[in-house]
Amino acid sequence: MTDVAQAFVPGHVTGFFTICPDDDPTKAGSRGGGIALSDGVSVTVRPAADPGVVLNGDEIEMDAPMRVLRALDAGAEVRGATDLPLGAGFGVSGAMALGTALATNALFERTLSENELLTIAHGAEVQAGTGLGDVVAQARGGVPIRLEPGGPQDNHMDGIPARSRVEYRTFGELPTAEVLDGETEMINQAGKQALSTVVGEPTLPSLMRASREFSRESALLTDRVQEAITDVSEAGGSAAMAMLGETVFALGTGLSDAGYDPEVCSIHTEGARLETDSKAYE
Repeated sequence: MTDVAQAFVPGHVTGFFTICPDDDPTKAGSRGGGIALSDGVSVTVRPAADPGVVLNGDEIEMDAPMRVLRALDAGAEVRGATDLPLGAGFGVSGAMALGTALATNALFERTLSENELLTIAHGAEVQAGTGLGDVVAQARGGVPIRLEPGGPQDNHMDGIPARSRVEYRTFGELPTAEVLDGETEMINQAGKQALSTVVGEPTLPSLMRASREFSRESALLTDRVQEAITDVSEAGGSAAMAMLGETVFALGTGLSDAGYDPEVCSIHTEGARLETDSKAYE
């Protein structure tokens, strides 16, 4: 067994989704579409007598990666490092769960396959109530389209073959668990229509248009994000709301052209991966 293992997991913004519950957390999840981001989370795992989670140097309570450790019967400390905000629609919790699964498997020589690890991470996040589809999307990378819910044993994935600069600006957090546990009929109706649109026309402009329509029809769109989307549109760009967070993301220079000072990254065409350098503990 080595002393430390590290994985990188891309961030992920969801443009639209439907909620698909199931008594089995590995079969529950969502259908939907989004974009994997080159801004992501580096997750480092090392043995520890007192397991815990540290994010950007601060000890935090994060259920999903702790569930992964228990599933893999591993006593370890999980450290995450990221520039992405927590709770703002970037899949940080999902990234921590998936990164923990990949790094723990390597560190403790559990010899599980990628699909087995993905199933564990997906189920852990569903049980934690912090997401339904980020993990499978982050494992794939690119512009993933989730055609069916659940982990890799059930999940039928497609995607849009595209590359682009991506800009984003966060105005605050939204309570993911409250939304997922609340009234979902409007969300599911809007999500089905959005998915149908993108499957029929699998392009980035179609994804952005469907995402904007979803945010309005699902009643999840906030006034602050609506203002930013309108500003980008008036400047000739294309923007949408990241689910679930008070965050707007745009293709190209959309937010910059609209006068905002955004964070800048790109579509991350690769999925989550193990890394050979463990800088989180230097």
